[in-house]
Amino acid sequence: MREAPRPQGGSAVEQIEKLWEFQQADMAADRFEREIQKNPNRLKLLKHREFMLQQQEVMKRIESEVEAMAERMDGLTAEISRLEEELLDLQDTLKEKEPETIEIARKSLSYAQKLVTALEKAEKDLTKLRRDADARDRQQHEVRVRAAKVRAEFDALKKVYDGEYREQAAKLQKLRAEAAKAAEGIDPAMLAKYKEIKQHCAQPIAKLVDGNRCGGCNMNLPQVLMGQIKQGAKSVECENCGRILYMPDAQ
Repeated sequence: MREAPRPQGGSAVEQIEKLWEFQQADMAADRFEREIQKNPNRLKLLKHREFMLQQQEVMKRIESEVEAMAERMDGLTAEISRLEEELLDLQDTLKEKEPETIEIARKSLSYAQKLVTALEKAEKDLTKLRRDADARDRQQHEVRVRAAKVRAEFDALKKVYDGEYREQAAKLQKLRAEAAKAAEGIDPAMLAKYKEIKQHCAQPIAKLVDGNRCGGCNMNLPQVLMGQIKQGAKSVECENCGRILYMPDAQ
């Protein structure tokens, strides 16, 4: 059996009554705060923001790919120029001086064919790379268009939500002020215990139901504990769930 801190001011009955009233105000503020979190426009804004962040990542990836493609195209362009120049030099050499032997002629022809093959491959790779780069450019444009559309929707919706939030925030502030007012006069140790229990129980105080059951966890209470509650020692916690027990009609 565990007993909550003994109140410093007022009887245990008065303290638990005040704590119960505080819980009602505290829970009302909590419920309204959850309603704010579930505001449809707020959820839409979060979804739009997530989409825009995703599009930013897509743009970064595409830009990285385009940069790599540009470097590759520069390399291929340089390679094509080198192959063309080398092929022209070989042709000029063969025009100026005929091969002295058939073997030399065969080797020169074979080398020329290798240059042509390499040149054709480089040009083919460059053509494909340019097509891929054009596709990335179109993809970038599509991403920008989608992102701009969602951004416009986000900005328009945020103006609406900002107005809603100002009203909701004002109401929440009022509810929190009412809860703070209800907390006045409650023993600090008991209030601290309430906040500690709230870390694992949304409602730290539970009424007794059917005379001997905790309204929080629905467990039957021991006779000894019930005896203490009925005698007026109402600042008592449930041995099962840890909630502070409240019996309004205890004498």
